[in-house]
Amino acid sequence: MGGEGTDAENKAKTSPKLTLLPLIALIFYDVSGGPFGVEDSVRAGGGPLLSLLGFLIFPLIWSIPEALVTAELATSFPGNGGYVIWISSAFGPFWGFQEGFWKWFSGVMDNALYPVLFLDYLKHSFPIFNQSIARIPALLGITVSLTYLNYRGLHIVGFSAVSLAVFSLCPFVVMGLLSIPRIRPKQWLVVDFKKVDWRGYFNCMFWNLNYWDKASTLAGEVENPSKTFPKALFGAVILVVSSYLIPLLASTGALKSPSSQWSDGYFAEVGMLIGGVWLKWWIQAAAAMSNLGLFEAEMSGDAFQLLGMSEMGMLPSIFASRSKYGTPTFSILCSATGVIFLSWMSFQEILEFLNFLYAIGMLLEFAAFIKLRIKKPELHRPYKVPLQTFGAALLCLPPALLLVLVMCLASTRTFLVSGVVILLGFLLYPTLVLAKDRKWARFDTEEPGLPSNTSREEHSVFRHPHQQVADEASVSLLSDLPSTELGQESCEVLVEGVLKSE
Repeated sequence: MGGEGTDAENKAKTSPKLTLLPLIALIFYDVSGGPFGVEDSVRAGGGPLLSLLGFLIFPLIWSIPEALVTAELATSFPGNGGYVIWISSAFGPFWGFQEGFWKWFSGVMDNALYPVLFLDYLKHSFPIFNQSIARIPALLGITVSLTYLNYRGLHIVGFSAVSLAVFSLCPFVVMGLLSIPRIRPKQWLVVDFKKVDWRGYFNCMFWNLNYWDKASTLAGEVENPSKTFPKALFGAVILVVSSYLIPLLASTGALKSPSSQWSDGYFAEVGMLIGGVWLKWWIQAAAAMSNLGLFEAEMSGDAFQLLGMSEMGMLPSIFASRSKYGTPTFSILCSATGVIFLSWMSFQEILEFLNFLYAIGMLLEFAAFIKLRIKKPELHRPYKVPLQTFGAALLCLPPALLLVLVMCLASTRTFLVSGVVILLGFLLYPTLVLAKDRKWARFDTEEPGLPSNTSREEHSVFRHPHQQVADEASVSLLSDLPSTELGQESCEVLVEGVLKSE
């Protein structure tokens, strides 16, 4: 995966940008990828009723508020750092780094699920994948192959996601049509509260409807982000909710399957009962392809987040090095390595761990959203949530309470593991400051090897080819970052780049 360097970075400036449809597909796969994995909501909910209510109510109190906050902040700060930039602007670089570390770790844990789920769907037809001798090489092969596809370019990933989304959702449209004559609406009302597993239910709901903010880490790669982002988020919300409700309404209305049978992969059995073996195979293939799309979307977000943090001076400059395809090679390799090492954990363990870390990060994002409304009301916001500050705070209250609920339901082991990750982040930040001071590694703000006849300000713009032009309010906001060793130098370069571009 060679080819990094100045020439590669110049090519990255003109590499194809993400347009509306590929961005909708990537957001869809960041959040959902289809109904695969929602089966547990029926089992944990003691029947169809709580599952259906959850996918009707949770988008209103969770998905839509998170998508609106993401639309406003991503268009105000259209850089690859995404939420790291938001938190740094509101609370300083220390908390910005912690946000980035928590979200990256959570994202890598999330991505470790998809090669495992890919094989879990295939093993129903190919039992050999139950055996370690075949399963381990398959997991490694899938991870390496998908990592290479990610390396080849974000626009390829985006258009691949569009095709995968169409292929993954088509069998459920067919299943919905075939189930219509068999649907009995009274079956949607079934619930056995004695069998409800509230921890499993809320974790399943939360996992299937989170990560709306992940696409913000690709903001620097989007064509006209101020207009494209809000449209893409709105389209993705409709697509995600529909992809859950239509299959659940069709399957639970047409069949009287006990809730205990609803586990990962059960939609394939539902397809066989409603349409026959051909529909079962189609759903299995769609599930496998969907997990590939989920992997690619998550990997892109994680890698470009590290690139953005490097461009801000939070990580060594090697994380910002781009391949000849415009992709951050070292950042992709780091994320892929994390996926390989975490894939040994069980599905439920990974799910609870990543939800807990994600919840902490989202609480910080909501706090930053409100603080920036108060601190910088004049900040240029190409898209602004149509609410005053008090209304914006009320918008964030229901999802914040949901986040606290998910964290309170976590197991003791999750609290311990998450505590270790948080402590690691607290220790890593001063270690990077020391590495910068002692010059143990090269950071983006150090600017060695300036080309002849290139000023310091011009070099800042050259090193950040995707940094957008900001107005005076944005420059003022950046200049308010606290004067920590790492944060101040990052701030100086960003401000100089913005002033030069103006």
